[in-house]
Amino acid sequence: MIAETTPLRQGDTVRFVSPASTPDRNAVTVQGQTFQSWGLSVEIAPHAFDRQGFLAGTDGDRLSDLNDAFRDPKVRAVITTRGGKGSYRIAHLLDFDAIRRDPKPLIGFSDITALHLSIWKNAGVPCVHGALTEDETGRLSPSAAESLRRILMSRDPVILHSAADDPTAALTTSGKACGPLIGGNLDMIATTAGWALPPLNGAILLIEAVGLHPGQMDRPLTMLRQAGHLKGVAGLAIGRFTDCPPGREGSQIEMLRQHFMALGVPILGGLPCGHGPHALSVPLGEMAILDADAGTVSVRGEDPAGFDFQ
Repeated sequence: MIAETTPLRQGDTVRFVSPASTPDRNAVTVQGQTFQSWGLSVEIAPHAFDRQGFLAGTDGDRLSDLNDAFRDPKVRAVITTRGGKGSYRIAHLLDFDAIRRDPKPLIGFSDITALHLSIWKNAGVPCVHGALTEDETGRLSPSAAESLRRILMSRDPVILHSAADDPTAALTTSGKACGPLIGGNLDMIATTAGWALPPLNGAILLIEAVGLHPGQMDRPLTMLRQAGHLKGVAGLAIGRFTDCPPGREGSQIEMLRQHFMALGVPILGGLPCGHGPHALSVPLGEMAILDADAGTVSVRGEDPAGFDFQ
């Protein structure tokens, strides 16, 4: 059963946590100002700026901050300060009972995909795939900020439009699919396979990546296919593959096409989510309609029961 989170209202409290790498303090200040401009109260978790190697403190402290935010009834949304590395180390230790009792969205992307997948698998609570920083200052473009605000503070339809000039738009096929939108960063989808990755049968799988050569993309995709994790996927929603240059292995698009076409499902590429400027947010775990012919993925829009699939 899919839980439903409640839209935030002015005066509600959000809490910033760092379950992965250490953020820049000034960037977090700017992020907080964005939420405050929406009329929300911002809190910072005690260990948000800790540093232990590439991690924002010890596993125990990062987990404590995260679980405290989920357990606190005053907190209505949990905001991750950044991705980086490390959320996968604690994704299996979340207080899933608390998350089920009081569903609230976890916002983040990249490494935070591990938490999104684990929460969906173990608690059935939707999250938000969204970048919080546009640059090193922590600022969001107006379009990115408005995208996130609408998702958190309303139940308005969310529609992503394919951008024809994005390289992954070349992967688009035809057809329509419906199912819960699940996924995020390719590396984290593969990292969680076998322990935190939920069953993808009937789901629309969202995939984005950053900094991978074609051969580096080939490994996780081969594992996911060969292990059967992609069996039964209803459709593929392909976001940005940022800073993924072609190499001696060949074109990234051709390599992706080899894997994706073998699944025989509708594919829509060129979606403006993932890494890079002006990235938009999108709800995860909610029912979505992928229409490759129209070039859209819509969440909270049409009633899937009345949709004409082809």
